[in-house]
Parts: sequence; C-alpha cells; structure tokens
Amino acid sequence: MLLRNGLEPWHLLIVALVIIMVFGSKKLPDMARSLGKSARILKSEAKAMKAEAVAGPAAPEQP
Repeated sequence: MLLRNGLEPWHLLIVALVIIMVFGSKKLPDMARSLGKSARILKSEAKAMKAEAVAGPAAPEQP
C-alpha cells in the first residue's frame, strides 16, 4: 500500500527541495517564466485551431 493515502503536503515539500537543489534558486524564476510563456502560447494555438475547426476548412488555393 505504497500510495494508499496519496500525496501529502510533506511530499510536495521534499519535491520542491530536490528541484531547488538540482536547478538552483537563481534559475527557478527563469524556468517558471518560460513555462508560463509556453503555456500561454499553447493555449493561444489551441484556441486558434478550435476557431479554425468551427469556421470550416479553408478553400484550396488556386495557382
């Protein structure tokens, strides 16, 4: 019964400490910023694809 109780708060604390030790506290803000930027790009691309699917396929271009 290894994961019987699921994650507890001290598990998250240990994971956070390991991440800080591996990457260093100076690089974490940059990593968080780039992760947020990537998430925003992904969200906008998904929204554009959804809007394109609703609008229907584009007419083929004539040469």
